[in-house]
Amino acid sequence: MSFYLVQALNGLASASSLFLVASGLSIIFGVTRIVNFAHGSFYMLGAYLAYTLVQALPAGSVGFWAGVLGAAGAVGLVGALVELLILRRIYRAPELFQLLATFGLVLVVADLVLVVWGPDDLLGPRAPGILRGSVEILGEPFPRYELFMIALGPAVLGVLWLLFHRTRWGTLVRAATEDREMTAALGVNEARLFTSVFLLGSFLAGLGGAVQLPREAVNHTMDLHIIAEVFVVVVVGGMGSILGAFLAAVLISELNAFGILIFPEITLVLVFLTMAVVLIFRPWGLLGRPETHPRAPSGAIEPPLRLPGRWFVWLGAALVAAAAVYPLVVPTYYMRIGCEVLIAALFAASLGLIMTVGGMASFGHAAYFGLGAYGAALAVTYAGAGTGAGLASGLGLGLLGAVVFGYFCVRLSGVYSAMLTLAFAQIVYAVLFQWYEITGGDNGLLDIWPTGPVSRPEAYYYVVLALVAACLFLIRRLAFAPFGYALRAGRDSALRSEAIGIHVRRVRWVAFAFAGFFASAAGGLFAFLKGSVFPDYSSIPVSVDSLVMVLLGGVQTLSGPVVGAGVYKVLEVFVNRYTEYWQLVLGCVLVALVVLFPQGVLGYLESRFGGGLRRTDGTPAGGGAA
Repeated sequence: MSFYLVQALNGLASASSLFLVASGLSIIFGVTRIVNFAHGSFYMLGAYLAYTLVQALPAGSVGFWAGVLGAAGAVGLVGALVELLILRRIYRAPELFQLLATFGLVLVVADLVLVVWGPDDLLGPRAPGILRGSVEILGEPFPRYELFMIALGPAVLGVLWLLFHRTRWGTLVRAATEDREMTAALGVNEARLFTSVFLLGSFLAGLGGAVQLPREAVNHTMDLHIIAEVFVVVVVGGMGSILGAFLAAVLISELNAFGILIFPEITLVLVFLTMAVVLIFRPWGLLGRPETHPRAPSGAIEPPLRLPGRWFVWLGAALVAAAAVYPLVVPTYYMRIGCEVLIAALFAASLGLIMTVGGMASFGHAAYFGLGAYGAALAVTYAGAGTGAGLASGLGLGLLGAVVFGYFCVRLSGVYSAMLTLAFAQIVYAVLFQWYEITGGDNGLLDIWPTGPVSRPEAYYYVVLALVAACLFLIRRLAFAPFGYALRAGRDSALRSEAIGIHVRRVRWVAFAFAGFFASAAGGLFAFLKGSVFPDYSSIPVSVDSLVMVLLGGVQTLSGPVVGAGVYKVLEVFVNRYTEYWQLVLGCVLVALVVLFPQGVLGYLESRFGGGLRRTDGTPAGGGAA
């Protein structure tokens, strides 16, 4: 009995730590509607700054707590600067573009940490003063610092409740959470309010990282380890609900504490399975509220899709011809890079289909990329299939996953649908990672090379080019077919679409299946290109990569994801080649591109020069045709 009590107390201590970070993200999202991917980076930065300050200050309780609070305050100021210098400039852009900016910050902070503190884990001091040592609970020793952590979570919850319900600032924050536009119309200084909210949210993230010093080593992967669970807590509790975040943190932490004892085989999947179940049966979370229809950015009126003119056809033909000549004039290394760019273009275009035409964001699109790769690899490894049969197996497995997951995802909307896609992707990742007997676990599956006539690099390049070109053509045909217009109608007004006889949910489900099918094609091609597959192919970073490519090119243009994929992959490959701190450079470039071109690269070019591009009938070719 005592053992289970101690395990429950460990879960409560972890819950308090998780709540500190999750509450900050929940506050930021509730007011600004920004899904802040950099929140985990602020958590990590708080831990590193606390380590440095505690080492520099005199030993003892005063020095320790001064270092912890100083680190949290410094992270809060960093968050306020990020809002002032970057995010404030793109509030009128589509909301997902702010996600792209915060992803750039993740890359920047990751390399800055390596530059300043190095790659080694850093061991912080032991708990100070009376918090050092342990006490006996039913005969079992339990650290005093963990008891302090258990009390810290409810204490912070109480302070936040008083702040939001007993101060004028808190009243304004709650008003902005309910109706941001009305709050601004009543004369509230929206910009100043957003900055203060970002400062508080970042302070809480920094505090969550700083108090980890006596509990775990500080390392440069802390951001990725925490951000996934923080997203789960915020979504399960209800986006924007502080009390919901606290209850969800307790639920998730206790599941982690006891899940490893009761269900050791599914520990990785248990948390995300819980999020998926909650979203399916209560889409807005435990204490959240149903999401209203997503608001368009102020002043943004998106024109309808129009068929491109002859200029686009000739441009496409010229690009295909150039790609066909490419392997004849470059070494094998650059030929493989060309294959990666083509595959990335298909992967991004598959996500662009449901984002641009269907208005459905996905934070877990890597699930179908990974299923396509593993479908091909499993067929080769266990059935001795050739390249063609392997690709077909990958397509089948990816399509099956998209059909099953899409059935649930299209029943939700907005950020809740996106988070459900993330949950399903993490379930796929966990299965691939833990099913050693079949998937090889983290060792992956090796020797997945093309065979027969396509075994030579040049031959496989042309296979990739032909399949990618065919898939991109089909994606465009789908967008301009009656199906595509029905999908677009459901995105713009589901109620009116239903009224004229369009089954919106069914159309979205079919589109989701198509997107998964094309993503699995990219995954299968990638498996044969690399000769191996690993669970990371379905991980969160790969899903974020696909989002970045779509947003970088422009989410309001059909060709934007292809352009974004080309820009992103070329930057990644060549920056990585010339500097070991490639993430720092790439992150700065992404942030700069978001600030300079908030519509995406192609979206900017089309809005800037679209008037000069004419269709065959003489009307402008702009409005998302490209």
